[in-house]
Amino acid sequence: MAINDHVSNLLARIRNAQMARFEQLELPCSHVLENVARILKEEGFIRNFRVIAEKNQPTLKIFLKSVPEAGYAIKGMKRVSRPGRRVYVGKDDIPTVKNGFGVAIISTSRGVMTGEKAKKLSIGGELLCEVW
Repeated sequence: MAINDHVSNLLARIRNAQMARFEQLELPCSHVLENVARILKEEGFIRNFRVIAEKNQPTLKIFLKSVPEAGYAIKGMKRVSRPGRRVYVGKDDIPTVKNGFGVAIISTSRGVMTGEKAKKLSIGGELLCEVW
């Protein structure tokens, strides 16, 4: 089955893995998903990720971060820009997610980055998703 929206697939798989109390998950890899996983690791939402090279298509393996008392580090995720409705933001319109406790992930001309980094570089782009 062909996947049209890879970022939505990533968010749904993370959400489902957390509901099933998995510690890791695997999904088909792309450059955008690898960059999103890198951002989630840098911001402390996942423990680690690894790209496994295979013959046909590489696989992205994500290790979820959880604390026994508090649960998983990711409390919520929201896909903002979709294939049917793209959402672009300028440098002044980049949202603050949950008063700074979350992160907005933006695809810019300089690559995929957090909203805070895009504000510092004074560039806008496509608002992919929000994670808190």
